[in-house]
Amino acid sequence: MLAILQRVSEASVSIQGVVSGAIDQGFLILLGIETADDAGDVEWLANKIAKMRVFSDDAGLMNRSLEDTGGQTLVVSQFTLHANTKKGNRPSFIRAARPEQAIPLYESFVEAMRSQLGPDNVATGEFGADMQVALINDGPVTIPIDSRNRQ
Repeated sequence: MLAILQRVSEASVSIQGVVSGAIDQGFLILLGIETADDAGDVEWLANKIAKMRVFSDDAGLMNRSLEDTGGQTLVVSQFTLHANTKKGNRPSFIRAARPEQAIPLYESFVEAMRSQLGPDNVATGEFGADMQVALINDGPVTIPIDSRNRQ
């Protein structure tokens, strides 16, 4: 699983002009699921994100996590994160998991985040929908995390 975390002061996702999910301070998580991913990737990634210390403490240092701050997450599925642009000018998405595999893993990830942060602190888009994402990047702080590398 590949997640792009964007620290935000607010974010929302709309589908056909209707807001599907919105958050205040926290992470907008763009989540890409590939064919090699499984339940172990879900648990590792959710735990890593919940404990990621990139929110300011009283001294202005990045020492606090979502768990510490009560921050929220907006999870948006994005298969294009697994684009291969090595050959030619049209990306290949062969590594991205097909919906029959990706949807259950996406739903498991959302539930794992709700377990970590509380159900009211996790909002979502809609898997496979044409979504418009709005955000106010805070920092900006943008962090990629790949469960395949676990670095």
